[in-house]
Amino acid sequence: MKLLLAASLLLASMASAAQFTVEKTATGGAIVKVDGQVFAEYIVDQANKPYLAPVFGPTGKQMTRNYPMKTIEGEQHDHPHHRGICFGSEGINGIESWAERLTFGNTSKTPERVSKLGSEKHREFKTLEAKPDSAVLVSIIDYLDPDGKKYLEEERTMIFRADAGSRSIELKQILLATEGTAKFEDKKDAGLSIRVPTEMAVEIEKNKKGSGHIINSEGLTDAAAWGKRAKWCDYYGIVGGEKLGVAMLNHPSSFRFPTPWHVRTYGLFTANPFGTKSLDKDAPDGAYELKKGEYTLLRHLFLFHKGDEKEGKVAEAYEAFAKQ
Repeated sequence: MKLLLAASLLLASMASAAQFTVEKTATGGAIVKVDGQVFAEYIVDQANKPYLAPVFGPTGKQMTRNYPMKTIEGEQHDHPHHRGICFGSEGINGIESWAERLTFGNTSKTPERVSKLGSEKHREFKTLEAKPDSAVLVSIIDYLDPDGKKYLEEERTMIFRADAGSRSIELKQILLATEGTAKFEDKKDAGLSIRVPTEMAVEIEKNKKGSGHIINSEGLTDAAAWGKRAKWCDYYGIVGGEKLGVAMLNHPSSFRFPTPWHVRTYGLFTANPFGTKSLDKDAPDGAYELKKGEYTLLRHLFLFHKGDEKEGKVAEAYEAFAKQ
């Protein structure tokens, strides 16, 4: 009887386990699905950097803003470079990949930053695999200056997981100085970001409240969390009638742990270990150099959960992640 019961429980757990698939798209990116439904798409040909969008949470609700990929009435239409989940910097070797040409609109006067715009070009997938309990994408990315000359390389590993109450995307980023010295400037606009849905923002616009709240591992909330170091930070609110959230967890092995958070009440949510003085005037300048062959490691987990940080068990998830 005990053997039969154990077998039944095993079969039940296998039947309830999420089933992942990965499909390469015609444009060179990839779509990750769980149980036949889209979890996230990795887009490589629509901007000056690759990004994940849309991304769907554990109840099927979209957890990233549509704009600028789609223009939806009622959404915020600011900062078009805030595309889903993406990574960029306003200054590496004087080159910018945070903003994009669309950021500056159609103006006759070209801002100085436009002349410094470079790109992060997805070169190839090193891994594109669906496993029994996850999906894994490993993207090799070349960082190019405005003339198309490479100055940095990234190996970006993205691991997608799901269970009954949450979904997660782990990102391991190795930034490698392959071409020579890479000089990272201390910039406020840098790091790994997600732009949350408009209705989930703390403030949709001036004097117009959203449904959202921000809280970090140190107990700081909303605007008080901006620029502060913490092990994790959570953004939650109402999306499509449900209280949902996304937490970013900063692994202890990640560069300059615990990271400062460039997290805005209007919906931008960024882990930025590169900006120290630009986020805190009393901190030392965070500019640094990688000599040829040296690298910087960044490791984070996006946890898409139900409810607030307590219901989503963000602190517990962090403790488990930190031990990996």
